[in-house]
Amino acid sequence: MRAINTFWNWFQDNNQTIKNILNETPKNQKHIFFWLNKHLHYYCKEIDFIIGFPKKPTDKTKLIITANGNPEYFKQVVDLIDNAPRLRTWIFVAFIQPMEDIEKMIDKLDNPYVFKGITIKASDLMFLPLNCDESCKKFDIMVYLKNYNIHCNTKTWREAIYIIMQDIFGENVYEHINFVQLAQLSDNEDDLIHLHDFQAFLDILNLEN
Repeated sequence: MRAINTFWNWFQDNNQTIKNILNETPKNQKHIFFWLNKHLHYYCKEIDFIIGFPKKPTDKTKLIITANGNPEYFKQVVDLIDNAPRLRTWIFVAFIQPMEDIEKMIDKLDNPYVFKGITIKASDLMFLPLNCDESCKKFDIMVYLKNYNIHCNTKTWREAIYIIMQDIFGENVYEHINFVQLAQLSDNEDDLIHLHDFQAFLDILNLEN
């Protein structure tokens, strides 16, 4: 608790400087971000921050605290945000939130992602759960991709899938996933589930238990 209070006390003292960081010189910006990062890592080295600057001067600035998708540090994120001060010009958010429109994916109107020469549409991705531990709702999943055998850089593919899943469902999705495996999408998709239906799959799993 002491480290949490230390961080927020420092943040309150410097919140206007951080809020106006875009008006600073690049050198000063680097200095401010350095100290924000240092104070956050004094509390927990495994979490990071994202600042969302408002489009309108009257809107609030957003500070997002993220565990970078690692469930082992979700509690540290929640504890920090639960003890955040109330500041008139700030919003404090635990975890990266969903950003993609699932309705567009269902209609296959979503924009493609491009990663190091690989182009992927989230609406084309399918999955199956593996090794499901129903007691804690955690399992591995197999994600099926088009042209996976052609583009065989597994590391790039896996990084891409993690980013896409975070965009669709938010960072909390990793509470339910141990490991992601990848495979080529075959012509027979009868037993597969669209990746954009992952949350619906979890909801059904919760109802059954």
